Amino acid sequence: MVLGGPFPATSDTRTTSVGTAAILRFLRPVCYQDFPDSLLPDAIQHSYPLGLRRLVDGVREA
Repeated sequence: MVLGGPFPATSDTRTTSVGTAAILRFLRPVCYQDFPDSLLPDAIQHSYPLGLRRLVDGVREA
């Protein structure tokens, strides 16, 4: 599909707002390595306040 128009709606295949390539543009990888618990979201704190089932280094917790 060729959209035409200003970025990101363009026919340039490197910057598209349509299809699977759009996922890569809007994906924002986040790393919390060495963050203190006070700055982490509750679901991923080391103290484990929510008690959710999760994998940590390949080991199931909860």
